[in-house]
Amino acid sequence: MNTSTVPEPRTAAALAARRRKTEAALERVHDAIARIRREKAQVSVAALARRADVSRTFLYDNPDARGAIASAKAEAGERRSGMLVEQDIERQATWRERALNAEEAIRGAHAEIRIQRTRIGELLGQVRDLEAEWTEEAIQRITTENTTLKQRVRQLTADNRTLDERLKAARSNLRFQDRRVADLEAQLVPPDS
Repeated sequence: MNTSTVPEPRTAAALAARRRKTEAALERVHDAIARIRREKAQVSVAALARRADVSRTFLYDNPDARGAIASAKAEAGERRSGMLVEQDIERQATWRERALNAEEAIRGAHAEIRIQRTRIGELLGQVRDLEAEWTEEAIQRITTENTTLKQRVRQLTADNRTLDERLKAARSNLRFQDRRVADLEAQLVPPDS
């Protein structure tokens, strides 16, 4: 029996086509990894398979694809840990700044409290001094005089109002009388002929 074998040139052409197809798929995988890096997205086999339009099996079976994925994941992990360290340093810096600002505010508040306490003490001393100068009799006498003066002001205001009303009435009467006098004079004076 004679078994027919595939001629050598057909095999070589199929192998070359397969190699080209594999190289094109690897090129798409590398392009997809580059896009994922630019976007700072998470590297995963599923995401790469979708973006490169290859099967997951290809990514797992091909050693070059597997190596590219492993290096991309390692680089992303290093970048992520670097970003986390950076964020942690930034957070610590902001907390340190907040703490310094809070300490400064506390110092300012304590200084303001000392100033206010000193001022309150001075004012209380002045009140005590004023209270010490006045006896109970003097305070009672001044209060009585104040009440009397207020009553006198009210009485004078009422008197002033009454006198003002009388003055207005007298002026009105005077105007009325002046008109009557003018009318009478006009009737008594003979017209010039």
